[in-house]
Amino acid sequence: MPFAAAACSFAPDHVRPAQPVPARYSDRLPDGPSIARIGWRDFFRAPELQRLIDAAMANNRDIRIATARVDQARGAWRIEGAPLYPQLDAVGTGGRGRTLYTLPGMGATAVDLRQVSAQLSASWEIDFWGRLRNIRDAARWQYFATEEARRAVATELVAQVANGYLLEREYEERAALAQSSIATREESLRIIRRRYEVGSGSKLDMTQAQTLLAQAQITLQVLEQDRAVNRNALALLVGEPVEIAPGPLGLTAVQDHLALPAGLPSDLLTNRPDVVAAEHRLRAANANIGAARAAFFPNISLTGGFGTMSTALDGLFKDGTEAWSFTPTIVQPLFNAGRLKGNLDVAKAQRDEAVASYERTVQVAFRDVSDALVRKQQLGLQIATTREMVGAQRERARLAQLRFDNGRSAYLEVLDAQRDLFDAEQALVRLHRAEIASVVALYAALGGGFVGQPTPPNSGERTP
Repeated sequence: MPFAAAACSFAPDHVRPAQPVPARYSDRLPDGPSIARIGWRDFFRAPELQRLIDAAMANNRDIRIATARVDQARGAWRIEGAPLYPQLDAVGTGGRGRTLYTLPGMGATAVDLRQVSAQLSASWEIDFWGRLRNIRDAARWQYFATEEARRAVATELVAQVANGYLLEREYEERAALAQSSIATREESLRIIRRRYEVGSGSKLDMTQAQTLLAQAQITLQVLEQDRAVNRNALALLVGEPVEIAPGPLGLTAVQDHLALPAGLPSDLLTNRPDVVAAEHRLRAANANIGAARAAFFPNISLTGGFGTMSTALDGLFKDGTEAWSFTPTIVQPLFNAGRLKGNLDVAKAQRDEAVASYERTVQVAFRDVSDALVRKQQLGLQIATTREMVGAQRERARLAQLRFDNGRSAYLEVLDAQRDLFDAEQALVRLHRAEIASVVALYAALGGGFVGQPTPPNSGERTP
């Protein structure tokens, strides 16, 4: 009968809140399982990027902080689970004192008292109403939520390193374009200066050529500055100095997955770590309600001890010195000025907050995925348009140079055409990087990187 009663729990049954988002992202998306199920090594296939991510996982301080929090939560789970079991202690005591006794007709008598004891003391609170179990369960779900928070940090770190790597490639390609333009414009300036010196050209043409060259040089200087800042940001993420070999902008990792399915919004409930963590916190809040309700019922505990007791240390373990005690205790709260009711109200309010937080987390996750999908689609259209514009600007620059060489136009026309061509080429590289970055953002928004992978060593039990 006591074991049947011990199975009692006043915690509310966990019911996952209704999904406060549409059932699908878009009818135009390809069908298939979410790309979040793809491990990051299979998604990011560029060896150099994999090396950077590996280093970040090993050295990044945010990951270390998150891992330490997981260890703390796991320890708290152990602490809260310990009261479910009997507590056994070895207790040794000793004491000496003098007491005055006053007896009728005999006056005051001083008596010296000496006592030493050694015993095993045991105590156990019988969890009839599930209070201790609910406290332990709340700590367990908080531990699971902390583990998911660590996974969220890792997923975000992977995306940040990938974006830093993409920026490095963008700056490299844009700098190469700027250097090529500088070389071309230096040659143009040399020719126009020579024309001016021999009297076949104007000083205005020469100053315009100098302006065009200076604009490209300034662009290159700004790119080198931004590139150095990005290297510093990557070094902070990776936790060590970063050296990246020259290479193309296109990531081998992502190019094969540009038409990737996002799955259904319901997949976010199990794939995205912040959503899973929010549900774990909701379960913890339900367990806290069960513990607060159980506090209204009697608390039953058993305390006992067995050992020896003597007036002298040398007689402590002799025959006839055995001593024992057994003390059942039952405590029924009668009046506590509303403390227990207040604790229950707080637990219910925390549960309501956890529900709202869960629903908001799902909505934010849906928005992140939708935004990434929109960016990916629109950037593809912008790239196609910009590529056509680059072709047109290149032809315009060729014709403008031809007209100037034949004396049919001023150098200002060449200046405008080359400047617009340079800006269009730079914009095309930026858009190319942004399109690949949108795929990375989609992958991270879906919770990709670590879904379904085993828990790393020393992270404790992972499933309830």
